[in-house]
Amino acid sequence: MAPWLRSVGLVAGSTLAFATLRWALGRCPLPAHVRRDATRTWRWKNLLVSFAHSVVAGLWAVVGIWQLPGAFDDLVQTSSASAHLLLCFSSGYFIHDSLDIIVCRQSRASWEYLVHHAVAASGLLSGIFLNRFVAAGLLSMFVEVSNIFLTMRMMVRLGSLPFQTFYEVNKYVNLVAYFLFRLAPQAYLTWYFVCYVEMRGQGAFLMVNLVLLDTMILMYFSRLLRSDFWPGSQQPGSGSEKKFLID
Repeated sequence: MAPWLRSVGLVAGSTLAFATLRWALGRCPLPAHVRRDATRTWRWKNLLVSFAHSVVAGLWAVVGIWQLPGAFDDLVQTSSASAHLLLCFSSGYFIHDSLDIIVCRQSRASWEYLVHHAVAASGLLSGIFLNRFVAAGLLSMFVEVSNIFLTMRMMVRLGSLPFQTFYEVNKYVNLVAYFLFRLAPQAYLTWYFVCYVEMRGQGAFLMVNLVLLDTMILMYFSRLLRSDFWPGSQQPGSGSEKKFLID
């Protein structure tokens, strides 16, 4: 089987696997506060799938980098079968989640997620099919470790769960994880591309993706700080329950 055809099969298989997971998790009991509203119900199920992806992809990325000595020194040519498989796995998730948002008519509230997924998936897919920058894609998946704590935060808020102590502890853990697994890897990737990657072809395309992701990450970080540490600084109406990324 041609390598590109195998990759297509892996990405498609991952997309279907996440669709199946969503169906299975959708049968789980819902918190009372979530059941009262159709949008909250959809968001809860969407977050469950996101949490599952974050746990698997985040731990996979950390172990994958540890098993690739020298990956930080050469993010362009360094690769492995495990790293390639992770990129296929996460590409499938981004495709599934985008389809879930569109099919369930949540595009207006979640348009930022759609933009993020398009940028992230296109970058990962370029690494998969061109077999370059696979290690860079692997490092970018460190963000999923941060997403574990971010998703738990969102679920507690969404479901109005009585876990105030857990939320207070998690918000500080989430802040540390944001620095270590989201801001730091993204800063290293950006620095590496500026210093060592030729700005043409795939390199230029990924640099544009990086700049877009840098902007989004800083914007989300600002929102996180305002929401959890300076709630009085939020604009009236900025906590709308229909806004996927802010709640």
